[in-house]
Parts: sequence; structure tokens; C-alpha cells
Amino acid sequence: MYSQKLFSAFFLQLILAILVLGVANVQCLKHDFYKKTCPAAEYIVRKTTAQYISKAPTLAAPLLRMHFHDCFVRGCDGSVLLNSTKKNQAEKDAIPNLSLRGYHVIDAVKTAVEKKCPGVVSCTDILALVARDAVSMINGPYWKVPTGRRDGKVSIALEALTNLPPPFANITQLKSMFGSKGLSVKDLVVLSGGHTIGTSHCSSFTNRLYNFTGKGDTDPSLDPNYVIHLKKKCKAGDVKTLVEMDPGSFKTFDEDYYTLVAKRRGLFESDAALLNDAQTRKYVKVQAVSHGRSFGKDFAASMVKMGKIGVLTGKAGEIRKYCAFVNK
Repeated sequence: MYSQKLFSAFFLQLILAILVLGVANVQCLKHDFYKKTCPAAEYIVRKTTAQYISKAPTLAAPLLRMHFHDCFVRGCDGSVLLNSTKKNQAEKDAIPNLSLRGYHVIDAVKTAVEKKCPGVVSCTDILALVARDAVSMINGPYWKVPTGRRDGKVSIALEALTNLPPPFANITQLKSMFGSKGLSVKDLVVLSGGHTIGTSHCSSFTNRLYNFTGKGDTDPSLDPNYVIHLKKKCKAGDVKTLVEMDPGSFKTFDEDYYTLVAKRRGLFESDAALLNDAQTRKYVKVQAVSHGRSFGKDFAASMVKMGKIGVLTGKAGEIRKYCAFVNK
């Protein structure tokens, strides 16, 4: 009995220590972290990002998604940027990340920053800043990004599979996965609004069109007229075709996503799931009716919160010289 109580006390102290460490790391993040060590950092990041987004605005969506996928696996530590090695398959090569693109933008920004301030600015901070800048350049909100993150040294493909919310997740699974990262139900429905930009392969949702329950049926939660429209674009088994997640404005960050979800035209099961919870359903309908009255502000706040998940600061991690490789 004594040993059991001792173990319980030790376990409780360990949990508290982890929580305190997490809070301490978050508190080490601050605005203008590089003000003295690399004052031009954010200007260089924005200028270089603009060179790419001005020519290819569709890059904004995968760059935003890259930041999200980074933070949901091992925290915001740039692990999604690391290449696989002979001995290890990295997150980048996990199935949910195979459609990510824009790594060349991150590399270009890193190169430009390194020329000015070698060994100072982390790849993780660059990713957070690039995601913010890319979104703001296509009519999205702008938010101040607290910086001071350091780069992790570990990237494991399997962890991406177990930590990233899949497109077929139901509302219970979504709330659990976001909650495990310290994000609220409001953060869940707000960050889902990132689907207002970008495209998806048919394979991420064709089961809703052709074989939802294994009987050759369609998902009853999907608008029947939209099913007809999607079937014209995606045939059963199609793994190559890309479909706009927010038809008509997939290159522009706006509130149309919520209008589509409210009309039962969300592309993924995880989009439709937002109508299966009172809090998320209310937010969807309010944004749809008010033309996104608070969406921009809410999205900015949730992005700042997400950007603090599991960060490495101080002497933890490293400042990579090249974002795809751990320092030698």
C-alpha cells in the first residue's frame, strides 16, 4: 500500500513537472524575439514569401496546412520539414503529408535569412511566420507571431498517422484530438475554417460518394445535389484528380467555408461533423449568416494558440542550418 501511494505521488509530481515545463516553454516565446539578434528577420521572411505567393497563390493553403501538421505532431518543432534517412521514415513521408508542398518556399526563406543572420532564426519560427504571411497575402487575417521556437531533432512517420486528424474523423474524435493538444472546441471549428483555401484529392472523400457504409451508398449527410456535382469530377477509385475545397474562392481566404458546411456541402466527413455538436454547429451558422463577422479575428487567435503547442525553447533542440536536415 505504501509503495502504491509513493508511486502515485511520484507520478503526480512527474505530470506537474511536465505541465510546468510546457508552460515555461510557452512563456519563452515573445513578439520580436529576434529584435536584437536579427532585426530584419520578419521583413526578410515576408519579402521572400511574397515572391512565391504573388506568382502562385495556391501555395498559401499547403503552407498553412504544413504549419498545422507540424504543430500536431511533437508540437511546433519543425519536425515535418525533416527528410527521411536510410534508418528512419520521417513525418514528411507519412501518408497524410504526401500531398504537402511548399517546402521550397521554406528553404528559400531560410537561405535568405541565413545570409543575413546565420545560425539565429529557427526553421520552426520561419514556418510559423511563412504560414501567417501567406494567409494574409490572399485576403486572410494578419496576426503577430510570438517567436523563439527551436528546432527538434526527431521526426517519425508513424506519429503523423496517429496525431493528425483524418478527413473521416467524427466530432467526438475531433474534439478529443484537438483537446489533447490543449485546443478548445472553438479552436476546432475556427481552425477547420482553414479549409476555405486549397484543394483535395478525390481519394480523401470518394467513399462518401460511392461506398459510405460498404453497400455502394452515399453519405446521407452530404447534399444530394452536391453528390451529383462531385461524381462528375471524381470517379470511383480516382486518386489523382484535385477538387477545390471551397469552390469558386479556393484561392481566397474568406468565410465561404462555413456557408458550404451549413448547406451540407463540406467536402470531408470531418467538415460535416461540425454540424453534429451544438457549439460547433452554432459557430458555423453564425459565420455563415454574418458573412464571417468574427472569423478573421477568431482564426488569428486560434493560430497563435496552436503555434504554442509543445514548443522547444531556451537550450532545447537546435537552430538548424538547413531545414530538411538535423545539424551534424
